[in-house]
Amino acid sequence: MNKQKTLILSFILLGLLHNVFAASTDFEMIKKRVNETLMQSSVNDAEIENLVNSIREDGTWPGINYEDVSNEGFEHRNHLGNMVTLARAFKAKSSKFHKNKKVKNAIELALKNWVDNDYICQNWWHNQIGTPNNLVHLMLLVGDELPKDLMEKAQPIIGRAHIDAPGARPGGDRIKIAGIQAKNMLFVGDTETFNKVVRVIESEIKFSEWVGAEYGYGFRHIPSGFANREMGGRGIQYDYSFHHRVDGVNNTLSYGTGYADAFAEWVAYTAETEYAFSEEKINQLVDYYLDGICKHLIFGKYPDPGAKNRSISREGTLRPFGSSIISKLLTSTNYRKSELEEIKNTRDNGAKSTLSHATFYWHSEHFSFQRPKWFTSVRMYSTRTHNMEVPYNSEGLLNHHRGDGANHISRTGDEHFDLAPVFDYQKVPGATIMQKPELPAPNEIQKLGSMDFVGAVTDGIYAAVGIDFRSPHDPLVARKSWFFFDDEYVCLGAGISCKQQLPVVTTVNQCLLRDDVTLSSGNNKSVVERGENEFEIVDWVFHDGIGYVFPEPATVELKNSAETGSWWRINKQSDSPKDQISLDVFKLWLNHGQRASEETYEYIVVPATTMADLEKNSSKNNIEILSNTPEIQAVKHSRLNMCQAVFYKGGELQLANSVKLVSYNPGNVILKMNGEKITEISVSDPNRELFRFTLSVSSKIEKNGENFNTVWNSNEGTTQISIELPKDNYAGDSVTIQL
Repeated sequence: MNKQKTLILSFILLGLLHNVFAASTDFEMIKKRVNETLMQSSVNDAEIENLVNSIREDGTWPGINYEDVSNEGFEHRNHLGNMVTLARAFKAKSSKFHKNKKVKNAIELALKNWVDNDYICQNWWHNQIGTPNNLVHLMLLVGDELPKDLMEKAQPIIGRAHIDAPGARPGGDRIKIAGIQAKNMLFVGDTETFNKVVRVIESEIKFSEWVGAEYGYGFRHIPSGFANREMGGRGIQYDYSFHHRVDGVNNTLSYGTGYADAFAEWVAYTAETEYAFSEEKINQLVDYYLDGICKHLIFGKYPDPGAKNRSISREGTLRPFGSSIISKLLTSTNYRKSELEEIKNTRDNGAKSTLSHATFYWHSEHFSFQRPKWFTSVRMYSTRTHNMEVPYNSEGLLNHHRGDGANHISRTGDEHFDLAPVFDYQKVPGATIMQKPELPAPNEIQKLGSMDFVGAVTDGIYAAVGIDFRSPHDPLVARKSWFFFDDEYVCLGAGISCKQQLPVVTTVNQCLLRDDVTLSSGNNKSVVERGENEFEIVDWVFHDGIGYVFPEPATVELKNSAETGSWWRINKQSDSPKDQISLDVFKLWLNHGQRASEETYEYIVVPATTMADLEKNSSKNNIEILSNTPEIQAVKHSRLNMCQAVFYKGGELQLANSVKLVSYNPGNVILKMNGEKITEISVSDPNRELFRFTLSVSSKIEKNGENFNTVWNSNEGTTQISIELPKDNYAGDSVTIQL
């Protein structure tokens, strides 16, 4: 009996020892992976030589302003970067500076300067993220070879990055800060805290609740006092957009991408270890990456300028995405593998995109539309969201109107690359703007929208977008809509009115000038000379593979010439270039005149076309504008046999000889037909106030479904259809029924 007990105890002890050994092995494996990642950047020996030779006796480098700790300055970040660069060279066997004493001395001098001075920036981000991140990387690379006192003095500075830090708010910053703390635990060998922090990182992949849901109001009934989400809303939204703050501004391509990168980093580091993340959390990250981030990208590769905030004022902000996040995900999961691999192939090898989607992010009032050969988007705001990010750190100083129905168009992905310094910020593509002598002060940029009716209906492939626009900056109102098809989209404006004696314009496009501009007026085609001119009875304009067609001959204003500006005019960071630069720019706009009253516009954008195809008028012939009034904006596409409508209030439309549509409430509608038989209906509620969408059609339908019912009225010859709408966190999303 004693032998049996002894045997059992031995097995238990062996099991415990095995677990301890496995945990230790996993811990060391993760540390090894982190160090391997840190060593992936190449070493430039010439740069290392310069850093070693130029460091001063006090551990500073020339060219760095060590006095300026402002939000706009803090060039100390370059000092930190220099230390990590030196450490990488010291560890790299391929570098001639491998284990070089001069390099090690330079690192020690620089680190001593830092820990002795403990530079603190006015911007908390550097203190709790930027500085600790660089220092923990330094420790992981060479910390064990540095004097013990320097290593110990660095720990409190690194320790400012911890999961209970003030900046560790739910969303992007919390996951970054936790990642820094986890790396520091790898360095100091604290497995218990490491496990705790890794579980915090894993838990951050989750949807963010709107404040209304927390108080039982749901999405559509948020009281006015909660309209700006003062009680929550950070992180991944239920529509897969991302909010960094509680202002409802879309941060998917900034903080939201950093959030995904930080999570994917730890997915890869912990893969096949006891610390590995759950399949559920990894799948949710993949969904967010593909349906959120990638659908904000042109061809899944180039950032949509319309989705950028203050970062639009940084050089290179529209450079194409790399595939590091995808590579990290593919090491850990096969979930949606083919989609990830297609986007990776597009980015790495220039493969042609096959993507097609129409996606509305109802929590962010942002719409994106992709076809294999072109991309476009519409940026809006409402009572539920602010128009733009605050110009924190003196960046994005002219962004007042970049959310006013901005409609950027892309065929190549680089039409707006580094255009920001010379951009005319009162002629934003798609936006209707009162032209002012100058824009208001930067502290007037961010405004909460004042209108409820903002939204889109989509079946995933086609879409109708509408906005009841009231400018928060000017006495200007308009009803604006966009209708998206395979080869073109239609832009309508109505009720454009302004109470001030200043011109109001709607900009069709503003982008880099790539080649000749050709214009057809009165069916006479000609190449437009460089300069700024007004043209009358214009049929169409063609530039860089994109056509702009006017259903009725229009008067347009066009500029195709050089524009001058500087990065400094839009970004006051200390390293923002002050030099004047000049770029050739194409601008096309419609002038509604001074003190506009009930003005309208109609135009069709035909991306990825040729002049020969444009002259055939196929897009113009396919499109019938059924209505363009402040009450209803609607179009019919004859080839697709599809009608799309935006009802700002209930009303009726004649869709065909024997088909009439009546909407009993405001909302957006898509109807697909086979001949004159309605086969599919998609609806949405931009106001977010309805529980059911009610309409009627003048044809007999006797089908009912799980989320809709129909009632045939033989006396009137109409079928009333009542469709249940998405609710709570999904209010504002679309619903499609098959008939």
